[in-house]
Amino acid sequence: MIRLKNEKQIDGIRKSCKLLAKLYEYLIPQVKAGMSTKDIDDLCVHFIINHGGKPAWYQEGFPGAACISLNDEVIHGIPSRKRKIQNGDLVSLDIGINLDGYISDAARTVVVGKIPPRTQELVDVTRKCLKAGIEACKAGNRIRDISKAVYDIATAAGFGVVYEYCGHGVGLDVHEDPTVPNVIERGGANPRIQPGMVLAIEPMINMGTADVLLADDDWTVLTADGQVSAHEENTVAVFADHTEILTI
Repeated sequence: MIRLKNEKQIDGIRKSCKLLAKLYEYLIPQVKAGMSTKDIDDLCVHFIINHGGKPAWYQEGFPGAACISLNDEVIHGIPSRKRKIQNGDLVSLDIGINLDGYISDAARTVVVGKIPPRTQELVDVTRKCLKAGIEACKAGNRIRDISKAVYDIATAAGFGVVYEYCGHGVGLDVHEDPTVPNVIERGGANPRIQPGMVLAIEPMINMGTADVLLADDDWTVLTADGQVSAHEENTVAVFADHTEILTI
């Protein structure tokens, strides 16, 4: 069931999202070669708790405040002292905050050091996909309009679009209806976008194949061909006359 949010709820979600945006402003400049992914997670935990929030992923059973996915890890990378960041890495950060019961969700792919031009193109295209998906997310359109906007840009550039994982409703829980695929699905639900919807739109774009595998830890999702992946996400709120990006 899709839960449409009222003005008070959207304001609470907005406050959580603004705190998450501030966390990214604080965090991204500190992501450097040599630090462990657990070092990054520790920074997130301290920031969130010191600002009166809770790491949202804890309530999902995830062992970290941030999903930190490196290179061929698409999503849900588990923070670890043993996993060290190196020059040339793509570091995808996916973080959520529970602030007074309201959930925010956003992801950013951080480039560490020098990367090949085609890898930079992957990151740039993933960001373009997110922008296009948000532009298609307006009252009166349908969820599949978001999917088409993301899919068309990524595939035109020759990249694979992850189909097994997708965006979703958010705000009162971490994952809510509706699902927001990044591929154009035939059949299935395709609800109309309505005022009061709060959605996490999140393109996950692979350098090569769109296929993914689940690692032995039962969390980390990997590209099936071992090539790199990028992930960008924002939480948005739909109003009758506009859509607001909350996590900036």
